[in-house]
Amino acid sequence: MKFEFGQFVPTVDWVQLKTMAVEVAERAYAPYSNYPVGAAALVSDGRFVVGCNVENASYGVGLCAECGLVSALYASGGGRLIAFVCVNREGTVIMPCGRCRQLLFEHGGPDLLVQTPQGVLPMSEILPQAFGPADLDRVRER
Repeated sequence: MKFEFGQFVPTVDWVQLKTMAVEVAERAYAPYSNYPVGAAALVSDGRFVVGCNVENASYGVGLCAECGLVSALYASGGGRLIAFVCVNREGTVIMPCGRCRQLLFEHGGPDLLVQTPQGVLPMSEILPQAFGPADLDRVRER
């Protein structure tokens, strides 16, 4: 991982992070799918943020847990995500959907550590060749 001088260098307690995700999954609003999801992340300044899915009768406008988590990130002061986990009702680690992988890349970058069903992986392996802000910057510079 790449850290600037003086920046918080993390020690990730994956058990604590997963426990937080399990707890917030209990507050999910999932009356249609009956599939509550909870997400938790460690922020670059040492804070934690959580999110849960919030469904809607118009299925396509439901919010994934990762959306709530990123909203909580900015509502609580911003920063960068450095470690992330997502779980279902049973507390089983699950993978974010494609849309949410892009969202996590935007707010954590390629070095974001993600606990997956196959272990902890950097976002660069989960979303290789990702499109991000740097791609837009290259076009603006021309």
